Amino acid sequence: MKEQLNGSGLRREIGLFSATILVIANMVGTGIFTTSGFILAEVGSVGALLLCWLFGGIFALCGALCYGELGARFPRAGGEYVFLTESFGRPVGFLSGWISLFVGFSAPIAAAAIAFATYSFQAFSIPVGNPVVIAIGGWPIATLSWLNTVAIAVVILFSLVHYHSLHVGSNIQNGLTIFKIALIVVFIVAGVLFGKGSAANFLAAPTETLSAEKFAVALIFVSFAYSGWNAAAYLGGEIVRPQRNIPLALALGTAMVIVFYLLLNGVYLYALPPAQMHGVLEVGARSATALFGANISHLFSGAVALGILSVLSAMIMTGPRIYYAMSRDGLFFSMFGRLNMTRKTPAAAIFLQTALAVVMVLTAAFDTLLIYIGFTLALCAMLTVIGLIRIRRRNASAEMSYKTFGYPLTPLIFILGNAWIIFFSLKSRPVAGFAGLATIAAGLAVYLFFARSNPAESERNT
Repeated sequence: MKEQLNGSGLRREIGLFSATILVIANMVGTGIFTTSGFILAEVGSVGALLLCWLFGGIFALCGALCYGELGARFPRAGGEYVFLTESFGRPVGFLSGWISLFVGFSAPIAAAAIAFATYSFQAFSIPVGNPVVIAIGGWPIATLSWLNTVAIAVVILFSLVHYHSLHVGSNIQNGLTIFKIALIVVFIVAGVLFGKGSAANFLAAPTETLSAEKFAVALIFVSFAYSGWNAAAYLGGEIVRPQRNIPLALALGTAMVIVFYLLLNGVYLYALPPAQMHGVLEVGARSATALFGANISHLFSGAVALGILSVLSAMIMTGPRIYYAMSRDGLFFSMFGRLNMTRKTPAAAIFLQTALAVVMVLTAAFDTLLIYIGFTLALCAMLTVIGLIRIRRRNASAEMSYKTFGYPLTPLIFILGNAWIIFFSLKSRPVAGFAGLATIAAGLAVYLFFARSNPAESERNT
């Protein structure tokens, strides 16, 4: 039965199962199939590789447990935007939403769409052809190709699905994610039972001396693969029994993904000697070929393409709730805070995100954004958990149905872990820091524009 409308006009229709599936769908994307080779190149040993995935999972789980309390306290659409607004004020909350619009969702949607098209072309042995580059004054502005056309088509298609209704969108989301989970389970079981691998690969001697800096840089790749553990918090206004289901969905979804990731990496190592994994991008496809033979590569590419649709759909579903919440608070154009009266979905916010993702597919601007995605999103998440501590101190006597398990150790592990990652990411890739600061500066300018155009907001800031 459908729940009644909440205070924001959104329907509470998402139960615990769908919320947990959403978390898994957001987390399990292309990262787990592509990053292990780069991580191994950084840390240099099998043990350090698995330890890196375990540490990244612990950080993500600590974050999920903290966000569970925030979601239970503030069960509204918007996630970090709402939490940071409550803890640090509207300017900081707006900046997190601004970063989410470009870095958190639109850019990864574009990247996932291109990844889907790439794997689909590989699965059916379709030639990509020569792209047409549009340039102005010698500067390339856009790239047109059959690959981009397919990527744009899939973004538009899934945007229309999630515009149609939350019910239809969540059902399709559930189906795609169940397929992706089944794919992972079958790959793990078949690889161990029937694959042509070797347990001796786990005993290979280290090729590099592990240092704190290398381990932290490797965690940047891991944190990208684990990103999405906070997905259910963004739909707090549409989840049934949010005080119970938001914390459970975040914790259960993240814990399941940690298990999947560790087992998948175990299968990769069983399939390939570390020397053959070292620095390899398509480590998932190469492992499948080693385990089951060359004929499996097309089938594996097709299965991964379908799996990518799940994370693409999940991001298209999740992101617009942030822009919708910002607009409802008078900090974004009012049209993006309106629901389609028939379908009760944030239609304008969905299509804004669609347009940005399409532009990024055509211009390949997402490549630049993805360089600093880890830095900016880790910074937002760290500030959000710091905000939880601040809210706790401010409202120490408040009765809550759920409080963060292991508090205060849990938030401290998350904050220190992310601070470590951010420090070494800035040290090793300073361009990412400048790009992130430029994004924040642009966001501050946009915030000031909306604050001045909104009398109530201007009065609030004086």
